[in-house]
Amino acid sequence: MIDGLTLARALHVLALVHWIGGVAMVTSIVLPRAKAMGDPGAAIAVFEAFESRFAVQARYSILLAGITGFYMVDRLDAWVRLLDPAYWWLILMVVVWAVFALMVFVLEPLVIHRLFHDYALRDRERAFTLAINLHAVALAASGVAIVAGVLGAHGALP
Repeated sequence: MIDGLTLARALHVLALVHWIGGVAMVTSIVLPRAKAMGDPGAAIAVFEAFESRFAVQARYSILLAGITGFYMVDRLDAWVRLLDPAYWWLILMVVVWAVFALMVFVLEPLVIHRLFHDYALRDRERAFTLAINLHAVALAASGVAIVAGVLGAHGALP
């Protein structure tokens, strides 16, 4: 029989695979391909077509990761660990989640979408280079959080 904690952990991992896997695809495939296109209008259209569809899916994955993460912390009564530097890996996971949630639910739809669109029309090369670099930083932070989270949850970190 599967208990609630095991199910929450499985759903948490599923949400992360979808969400961060999508970030990896945007970073390594979609943005570089759009950047390589000669016509700024076409490049923006290609990127926005993919991004708008993925953003909807990512919102569900980010929400699921947050709900299951909250459930696990609550179920394990681990709230105090969020204040303990020894659990830096848990704090990192929460910070990465919070940054992505802020970006995907608030900043991207309200501000960043329009700013990027306008910047890419003016200077496609720099706009897409900036987007690739920012996504790479987010992807790297996510990778560190995932690896550290797995190691920490299994007691392999001090």
